[in-house]
Amino acid sequence: MSTNTLRIIFAGTPEFAAQHLQALLDTEHEVVAVYSQPDRPAGRGRKLTASPVKQLALDNAIEVQQPLSLKDADAQAQLASYQADIMVVVAYGLLLPQVVLDTPRLGCINVHGSLLPRWRGAAPIQRALLAGDAETGVTIMQMAAGLDTGPMLLKRTLPITDADTSASLYDKLAVSGCAGLVEALDQIEDLVAEEQDENLTSYAEKLSKAEGAIDWQQSAPAISTQVRGLNPWPVAYTDFGDQRLRVWFSQAQDANTSEAAGTVTGFSKQGMTVACGTGTLLISQIQWPGSKVIAGAQLKNLQQKLPIGSLLSNQD
Repeated sequence: MSTNTLRIIFAGTPEFAAQHLQALLDTEHEVVAVYSQPDRPAGRGRKLTASPVKQLALDNAIEVQQPLSLKDADAQAQLASYQADIMVVVAYGLLLPQVVLDTPRLGCINVHGSLLPRWRGAAPIQRALLAGDAETGVTIMQMAAGLDTGPMLLKRTLPITDADTSASLYDKLAVSGCAGLVEALDQIEDLVAEEQDENLTSYAEKLSKAEGAIDWQQSAPAISTQVRGLNPWPVAYTDFGDQRLRVWFSQAQDANTSEAAGTVTGFSKQGMTVACGTGTLLISQIQWPGSKVIAGAQLKNLQQKLPIGSLLSNQD
């Protein structure tokens, strides 16, 4: 091993974190232990299921710890026993007390899915898209006691395109985050930390299902941004009578119409068009209750259920 090889504790839970763990396993650094959330019920059978991070650790014969809290003295002693140089935290889900932050020789670093100090908090990828930001990225930061408040070590920027959804940005940021993490670790002792400007902060609150309700009085670009930002969860929706339709993808069109906002104005090979407060929305992926998502020219099959002139609304 290289003299620059680090002993790393990795803490994370979902697939996004597992991709970062794999990136570390592909380097010369040594992952000495993995921390992940306790197994949760999943699937129709509600069987206890290991997180993606835990499963990857087990597949690579790495010791796994799943404490309910890191405030416990025994859990803290266990963590200290690994004598790690650094702890890498990616979407872990537990708060780290100051004593844990101070335990590794080089402290704890975090991969955050935004260009801090913009979009601190739980849903940075979605909030950047929903706000209409032109770019997003990842920030590798030294962890501090506050919520995403630590000094920044490295940033990687990524443009947000008109075709991006939260799902596609998630995938792009996972790739960018992995590369940024490895880059930061390779030069960790030489990086100069930059304090965050508190005047530029914004908070990425958790998403709620209620945010999915489409207000057709809004402009087509605003609705398109909403649809893309809430894909894959909670998914934007609209109602036709007592049927709730989930809108998975759409694009704004400049064409205006005299029809009332929410009126279905046509079908084409690209999908279905709906009048908005300003402009029209081309819906190219939609889901009828109890059915699979249909896309593009397939939407023409909805005309019997949803003829031109139908008015979409929301019952909320």
